[in-house]
Amino acid sequence: MFPLDYHALLPEIILATTVLVMLVVDLTTRKKHFVALTAMVGLFAAFVPVLTLAFCDTLEFCAAAGVDRVLFGGSYVVDGYALVFKGLFIFAAFIALLLSIGYLETDRFYEGEYYFLLIVSALGAVVMASSRDFITMIVALELVSGPAFLLAGWRKGDPRSNEAALKFFITGVIALALLLFGVSLLYGLTGTMQFDQMALASVAVAELPLFTLGVIFVLLGFGFKVSAVPFHFWTPDTYEGAPKPVTAWIAVGSKAAGFVGLLTVAYLAFPGVTEVWGPVMWVVAVLSMTIGNIVAIKQTNVIRLLGYSSIAQAGFMLAPFGAAAASGADSLGQVFSATVTYLIIFVVMNLGAFAVVITIGSRVGSYELEDWAGLLRYAPGLATVLAVFFMSLAGIPPLAGWFAKFAVFQATIGVGNWWGYSIAIVAALNAVIAFVYYSKVLKPAFFDPVPKGADLEMLDAGEIPAPIGFALGLTVFGVIVLGVFPGVAANLGQYSAQVVAAIGG
Repeated sequence: MFPLDYHALLPEIILATTVLVMLVVDLTTRKKHFVALTAMVGLFAAFVPVLTLAFCDTLEFCAAAGVDRVLFGGSYVVDGYALVFKGLFIFAAFIALLLSIGYLETDRFYEGEYYFLLIVSALGAVVMASSRDFITMIVALELVSGPAFLLAGWRKGDPRSNEAALKFFITGVIALALLLFGVSLLYGLTGTMQFDQMALASVAVAELPLFTLGVIFVLLGFGFKVSAVPFHFWTPDTYEGAPKPVTAWIAVGSKAAGFVGLLTVAYLAFPGVTEVWGPVMWVVAVLSMTIGNIVAIKQTNVIRLLGYSSIAQAGFMLAPFGAAAASGADSLGQVFSATVTYLIIFVVMNLGAFAVVITIGSRVGSYELEDWAGLLRYAPGLATVLAVFFMSLAGIPPLAGWFAKFAVFQATIGVGNWWGYSIAIVAALNAVIAFVYYSKVLKPAFFDPVPKGADLEMLDAGEIPAPIGFALGLTVFGVIVLGVFPGVAANLGQYSAQVVAAIGG
């Protein structure tokens, strides 16, 4: 029997308890907003032990100060890397919850089950951050994905929502099959499921073709989860068809969970075989950046545009992986830190972008760019917030996006060889392309006249629902603070990178 560290497991325990309480509340009341309130309280409560664990060495009541919490024989670890992402996932779930409250009240949706599934998915993401073997990680990954499959088809009378759920489900099953096949090969060759032990055992079998095949299949499985090219085909249709708050969660929470899995496996299970996964990630990063950005230019629907933007963003986050192809262990820490830093900023600015797009789309009744013409005239506040998030996505200082791209450029160039320089050039060219289509969103909103026949009184009527307004406020604050004080994200990235210190980071 392994001794249990209840403090280390407290975020997961609180979220699991919240899920059970939500079921009881849903069964005992007709006022379904109580279920949302329960979820909100649970997320707040789960965030508290994340903070106490992070600052454990300064708290008198905290045991094992300054020591990573290793549980279940090393299969589950609570360290700086895990805590950063646990906090990030809880924050993302909280914003998705705020966006959902007003949205669900606009139609006859099943609210209780919706909130239940959202928190279950968040619980899976939190578990993913601490997973240090394939069994735990796959269970956590499917705990993230399973509820998301159902949530994507929540608008049951909408054919596009049904299509979104079906495509998401089919690609998710394919991804799981590839992942499990790769894991079975690796287990057969190394005799272990635990990442640190697999890293040691892989030295003896690294030259075997089956080991290379297993590594590639595992990476392909995660490639579907992060919607990287050529595994991206489900993304725009799922984003457009799913309920918009669900789209925000899939684009940020679910995607970030996939990246956590990819980071953990690549750097902890395969640190000695970068010559196997490095070139694969280099090619995937280049394709994702280029194809995602080029196709995004042609989009007229803002949600689909954000879908292709998300594919391109995946390429930027994978760029340090590609640069690691020839970098060796000496630069693993810098490359790892850059990816984590980008991922933190990506979560905040994309949540904000979806929040403002959902707000504008609900008011205008459309997500087509031509219908957003003249937004500045009747909703100057929303137009300004729209500009903040899309300019951040484009990487314009002093908003947070500039530092995300800077961190990637610094890491890739810092590799100091052809792999790093070449992908940095590709990233720079794609950053210019991205600016074109992000500006394309702002052009009709700021410079085009209001469409003829539009009812300005109706467009200007109504206030932003308080939950969505709070979500917008939090994300605007985050984008500005992380842009003006980029050291916050950089320090979190470096704090997370301690997880690779033991392997030469």
